Amino acid sequence: MADEILRIGKPAPAIHDLPGTDGKRYSIDSFRASKVLVIVFSCNHCPYVQAYEDRMVAFHREFAEKGVAFVAINANETEHYPEDNFEEMVKRAEAKAFAFPYLRDDDQSVATAYGATHTPEFFIFDEERKLRYHGRFDDNWQDPSQVKKRYVPEAVGALLAGKEIPVPETYSVGCTIKWKT
Repeated sequence: MADEILRIGKPAPAIHDLPGTDGKRYSIDSFRASKVLVIVFSCNHCPYVQAYEDRMVAFHREFAEKGVAFVAINANETEHYPEDNFEEMVKRAEAKAFAFPYLRDDDQSVATAYGATHTPEFFIFDEERKLRYHGRFDDNWQDPSQVKKRYVPEAVGALLAGKEIPVPETYSVGCTIKWKT
């Protein structure tokens, strides 16, 4: 279980050799060429994540060519949540046409290092890999047509424009990460 949430301005904790649903293995250095790195702690079973999947796919499509890397990481334990196991992740990534890495943090060390507590929970890092935004994607998980604040897209847009992020931190709304006992 996470002891402390990563604070704004702190460096991105390391990611080492996590398997992706695309058959590749990833580390934090896999994304070193990106101007901005967006990491979301995600999973398969959470209705909040499911509500955001299409928005995450659209976000990636909109920002990938602008030098933004988008990475989803699933750290949920799978004994009680077998739908979050790696094989099911592969199926989900294919069904939803994820064009971004979807990684498995089986030992939960990455989620712990980031202080992640929910799915989905977003962490945005600048080119120097300092945390610049932490929280939720937008202000309405249930109905995309009712969104008034697009926190993640606005934060990334500000970073790419060399501006300050208007709202650097929000409270993540979603399911709690399912920790191993």
